[in-house]
This record gives sequence, structure tokens and C-alpha cells, in this order.
Amino acid sequence: MTSSYREITVTTTENFCVLDITDQIRETVNSSGVQEGVVAISSLHTTCAITVNENEERLLEDIRRFFLRLAPAEARYLHNDLHLRANIPPDEPENAHAHLIAMMLGNSEFLCLHGGELKLGRYQAVLFLEMDGPRKRTASVQVIGV
Repeated sequence: MTSSYREITVTTTENFCVLDITDQIRETVNSSGVQEGVVAISSLHTTCAITVNENEERLLEDIRRFFLRLAPAEARYLHNDLHLRANIPPDEPENAHAHLIAMMLGNSEFLCLHGGELKLGRYQAVLFLEMDGPRKRTASVQVIGV
């Protein structure tokens, strides 16, 4: 059994955006040399998520609209009462909606590797979702197998 770890950087360009990181995951798998095993992908941020779905422009906009309807940024959230929280840096954003959306989506995915290849369906892609950008973000990728 072998294990390979890498952190990938994702630069987001909007407050809420969805980025396809499949190629970066595949590169990590290829460089690991693992032929049979699994890969775990995890966001290292509480206002980002990782999911597997179709990377289609209109669907990505539907995803954005859907989640912002469920947790609109302009709604009233206790977390956004920054003056009532301790040890808050001066640049702290009001981002409760981003935390809530990230919790609904989850911050990680666990995928199979077979024959040295990431096993995804025909339309599946590994997507990184940013809900509190734009920012420079990090995801961890752990490849385990033989």
C-alpha cells in the first residue's frame, strides 16, 4: 500500500463560483503511481465545498441560483453580527450564508481509482465551489492504494 498527498491551489474569481478541478485531481493521481485505490479530496475552508457533478455552464448557474435562494447573502444571520463576536479580524466578511451552503454540499469527496485512472461517469467532474470569494483557496488530495 502506498499513499501520496498534495495540496492544490484554487484561485476563485467571484463571490460564488464553481470551478472544475478534475484535471488537477487526475494529475495528482497520475503522479502518485497508484493503480488501484481511492482518492480523497477535501476543501480546507469552511465556506467552500467539493462535489461531483456535471460541468455544464447553465447547470453551474442553476446551482448558484438554487443555493443562493436557500441561503441568501442578504438574509439576517447571527454569525454576521461581527460586533458581538470575540477576536474578529478587521477584514472579517459577513459570510454566514457561505457557511450554510458549504454545510449542505459537504467539503469532501471520496473517489475510486482503477487501472491508474480516476473513475468518473461520462458527465461527472470534480467541482470546487466557492461561496465567499474571490480568494485563493486550498484543497487537499490524498491518494491511497497499490
